[in-house]
Amino acid sequence: MRFLIDNQLPGALSKFLASRDCDCIHVIDVGLGQASDHEIWRYACEHDRTVITKDEDFLHLAVKEPQTALIWVRFGNCRTAKLLAEFDRLWPRIVASLKAGDRVIEIR
Repeated sequence: MRFLIDNQLPGALSKFLASRDCDCIHVIDVGLGQASDHEIWRYACEHDRTVITKDEDFLHLAVKEPQTALIWVRFGNCRTAKLLAEFDRLWPRIVASLKAGDRVIEIR
């Protein structure tokens, strides 16, 4: 699985997912730290990466341009340790949804 982590989420999430044998990069790592949502979405589509974000604008892009998948993180603001614990808890469901071909996965 290949992921692109958006700006609102910490780089630690990229490392956390890499420890689960995922190919995961943060937008900052590929020079997209200041890019528009559309530029980030286009990059993810071109590089076959699922976008992980808290930004609702990506939901609209996923519906309008469904070339790749979206994991929409709906947790409120929280510390990195809590975010990673939630991803760990929800990881089996996320993987199952991606394998089933779901294009938008909302996690709360």
